[in-house]
Amino acid sequence: MNTEINIQLRALEPTDIELMYAWENDKSIWPVSGTLVPFSRYTMEQFIKNSHQDIYTNKQLRLAIDRQQGADNNHETVGYVDLFEFDPNKRKAGVGILIGKMEARRQGIALKSLNLLSEYAFNVLLLHQLYCHIHVHNVASIRLFSASGFCQSGELKDWTFNDGCWNNVYVMQKINPVL
Repeated sequence: MNTEINIQLRALEPTDIELMYAWENDKSIWPVSGTLVPFSRYTMEQFIKNSHQDIYTNKQLRLAIDRQQGADNNHETVGYVDLFEFDPNKRKAGVGILIGKMEARRQGIALKSLNLLSEYAFNVLLLHQLYCHIHVHNVASIRLFSASGFCQSGELKDWTFNDGCWNNVYVMQKINPVL
């Protein structure tokens, strides 16, 4: 694994529409994202158009994950990371991540992205906790979130229904060590 992973999290731009459209409509991702129907290009355009709004208004924040390409500092978008169900009163939010580019997986990009997002959530938004739901058989995601400091705090039985089967999910949480 590359010890120096050069990534940045950035706000969404209109140029992200095509990637978001492709990734959100990739049916292989739907079981972990909870998606049940395809998204239209128009829906993606509206999502990006409204993404400039404050997280306190939208209760959600999606950031693009860009990886530096070569010495000329060109960046390639390899995924997205989300804060959702943002609750400023209870100071918590859900976390989701997608590394959409297959060749960018297993390089430490997701871990660094989760760590950057956690720093932002804890130090800027002053959240007390982040949480996620992960299918019990999704070993890669369990390892990823564990490596980022999330701990399993429970198991929800028959929480999702995919391919005719009920699936359990782990609830994982990361508590702000300062607050």
